Amino acid sequence: MIQVSNLWKKFGRHDALRGLSFTVPEGSAFALIGANGAGKTTCIKTLMNIIEPTRGSISVLGVDSKRLSPRELRRIGYVSENQDMPARMTVSEYLAYLRPFYPDWDRELETAILRRLRLPANRRIGDLSHGMRMKHSLACALPFRPKLLVLDEPFSGLDPLVRDEFMEGLLDQAGDMTILISSHELSEIENMVTHVGFIDEGRLLFAESMSDLAGRFREVRVVLEESVPAMTNPPDHWLGVQTTGNVLTFVDTHFSEARFGEQLASFVGSVRRVDTEPMPLRAIFTTLARACREAAV
Repeated sequence: MIQVSNLWKKFGRHDALRGLSFTVPEGSAFALIGANGAGKTTCIKTLMNIIEPTRGSISVLGVDSKRLSPRELRRIGYVSENQDMPARMTVSEYLAYLRPFYPDWDRELETAILRRLRLPANRRIGDLSHGMRMKHSLACALPFRPKLLVLDEPFSGLDPLVRDEFMEGLLDQAGDMTILISSHELSEIENMVTHVGFIDEGRLLFAESMSDLAGRFREVRVVLEESVPAMTNPPDHWLGVQTTGNVLTFVDTHFSEARFGEQLASFVGSVRRVDTEPMPLRAIFTTLARACREAAV
């Protein structure tokens, strides 16, 4: 659905994107994660042809993103926290304005979404709260049943109830849509995403399926028979290594059940007990973000 190849974007002397390459498979829910300023929004705006890349290429729906025509745009829904809409128009007036642009617009679906999101059809857009404006953006992006839905920080500034309503409205209509989402609310999207790409300072550290990512990350706690020996050179894939008495803790970013015991034995003494726990997406993100920050110091 989306193919990004060696994408660079420079603002003055600053490289906001540095050679990004990844693929968003059709039918997937792909999450771009990373710290503030990592380049997620720049990447999304480039693939939507809102800004031009410095070099590299993007294919969206099989078309160069710089040549997206109305035919492709009719199949793409876009929701952003910074979306501008005419403040003087009411919710229903703006929806009526949009309908002629989309031959596949479903009026019954529009009505169902307005009802589900509890949007006041006769209220002016400028008078809506931030949460209501985000729900209104979603209501504008779904009735034509897009093949690709792009969501750029859709939960920013939303209270928990509005986030839940937003997600329920989205998941109800997801169907066979491909979704690309950038969000800091990782706990909100963990159960829906199928693939994850991690961006740090404009570089893509990895892009893989959620099942592979969850499979290779483990929180590890090792209790030894004696005090933990000095570990001057632990494996690179052990992050956040800490020792307290005879307890060793770390995050293994390339966990393998078959190799772990042998690997552990080569670095520590006699082991009394080992506990390994899978990690939620938020914990994986904070671990990687902290490691990137420490590496930059």
